[in-house]
Amino acid sequence: MNISIIAVGKIKEKYIQEGIKEFRKRLSRYCSLDIIEVDDERAPENLSQKEMEMVKAKEGDKILAKIPQNSFIISLEIKGKQISSEELSKKMEDLMIDGINHITFIIGGSLGLSDEVINRSNYKLSFSKMTFPHQLMRLILLEQIYRGFKIMKNEPYHK
Repeated sequence: MNISIIAVGKIKEKYIQEGIKEFRKRLSRYCSLDIIEVDDERAPENLSQKEMEMVKAKEGDKILAKIPQNSFIISLEIKGKQISSEELSKKMEDLMIDGINHITFIIGGSLGLSDEVINRSNYKLSFSKMTFPHQLMRLILLEQIYRGFKIMKNEPYHK
């Protein structure tokens, strides 16, 4: 299985970088992992709705340009479906059974994802109704992908 994560912005915090490094190492037993960073758009604090949409559109264009061909796209968004770790594992396993060998997860910037990215997604996933920093979300996502593979293989770790 090939997994890509397309994320807006760079990871600056050392503790998050270390966590990502650890889960990359753990996941190497189960999949090929590619983390693709796209630059976030610089924007002042107080944006109008139109300015926010413009920023999301620019980031969205960068994301869309990086999506691997023939990949199943899962966008992370607050309005997506909330599922359990077991359900995420089953979703990934079902995709593999269906012959899908590439999944791309998309993490937007601080303003979220553009409508174009959302519309291009095959599945919309929400981790919570709460808001998380998008840098931290990358680490959380990697942990859940790892947990999903452990569940799939019936290996200890999950509980």
